[in-house]
Amino acid sequence: MFQKILIANRGEIALRVIRSCKELNIATLAVHSETDQDSLHVRFADEAVCIGSNAPNDSYLNIPRIISAAEIMNADAVHPGYGFLSENPHFAEVCESCDIAFIGPPSRAIRLMGDKAEARKTVAASDVPTIPGTEDTVDDEEAAVEASKEIGFPLVIKASAGGGGRGIRIVRDEEELREAFRLASREAQNAFNNPALYLEKYIEKARHIEVQVLGDRHGQVVHLGERDCSIQRRRQKLIEESPSPFVDDELRSGLGEAALRAARAIDYENAGTVEFLVTEDRQFYFMEMNTRIQVEHPVTEMVVSQDLVKEQIRVAAGHPLGFAQEDVQMRGHAIECRINAEDPDRNFMPSTGEITSFHTPGGYGVRVDSHVYAQYVVTPFYDSMLAKLIVWGKDREEAMTRTERALEEFIVEGIDTTIPFHQFMLKHPTFRSGQADTDFVESLSSLS
Repeated sequence: MFQKILIANRGEIALRVIRSCKELNIATLAVHSETDQDSLHVRFADEAVCIGSNAPNDSYLNIPRIISAAEIMNADAVHPGYGFLSENPHFAEVCESCDIAFIGPPSRAIRLMGDKAEARKTVAASDVPTIPGTEDTVDDEEAAVEASKEIGFPLVIKASAGGGGRGIRIVRDEEELREAFRLASREAQNAFNNPALYLEKYIEKARHIEVQVLGDRHGQVVHLGERDCSIQRRRQKLIEESPSPFVDDELRSGLGEAALRAARAIDYENAGTVEFLVTEDRQFYFMEMNTRIQVEHPVTEMVVSQDLVKEQIRVAAGHPLGFAQEDVQMRGHAIECRINAEDPDRNFMPSTGEITSFHTPGGYGVRVDSHVYAQYVVTPFYDSMLAKLIVWGKDREEAMTRTERALEEFIVEGIDTTIPFHQFMLKHPTFRSGQADTDFVESLSSLS
């Protein structure tokens, strides 16, 4: 087992990793920017090193400084969390070349699944259904127009190196396609340093369903059921739940088997998520694979009673998975609400400033993952997520009722948050009936 793990991240995921490390008796090393010197991940780690200024490129995205910190402080492994460098194949390669274990999949898997066009071709060869679209990237808007004649409108333009909802445009005719292609190409270049795009058929009223997978270097791969991530705006997830209220046993079995085929196609190791779009008539299509731990992993932990971060660490250290597929049993229902520093009444505009009061809910079945405290200052430098409220119930009805109660107890003063949005959503009949699709939030004109 590892002696010391450097956590190349910040916020709640850094704390999440620290907790699992402590339970495994592994020392932790936090790296941080200047503005994060008073953050909780710095306080609760065994050691901490400042690696740069506030800008992510000078700190959490600075590979030489992170590797130097690991070498100087004798860390034998790095956990990248999610975001930042977690899906950067070069970072994984550098760790490998420096004999520092990367707690994630091998760099080859990150690179292959990071190229969305190549990922589509790879999983399709393993009989995983893919959305009709271009087999390769499209070089220019004229080629895109020609491809659209075969695919048909509406369609979606996607960045081949994309993620996090960026580099995506939905178009419904040729005029929109031409303008959106240019915009998406520029956005992809700016966000990912790669302007390559591909086209897919846009599926109306789709559900966004993802399957958690875990693999070890001994050839074992398991899935841990599905999560429903259909409540989102601008392709950014807001509420996740497991199991999905839309998925029946037959569909669940099909999704799980498809996710395993996708993972086995690339000899996958460690934690990953295979994401699907599911139509109204329950046909599913591969969308992408995220080669890291997900923000929403706690909803899976709550229903399968497994610590996914501990499993990540064990697998990266060469141990086999601690359980087999037949051991995975989903129990009850879990819901996660992302508490972001955003104003839902102003199109989710980011909110910054000092948090003057902060109180988290408690009680049976309630978990809060957060790095925030009273007098914490929310800056514009990093992601707007303040906390994740994860609630478990014996069934979906109890989970929803308990989530409503927990949201009433959640106090964040001094800035705007998405708590009112979640309270609105938990009361909405479309959500409560399990009928919300990926376009539902953006179809709402107000939160009243």
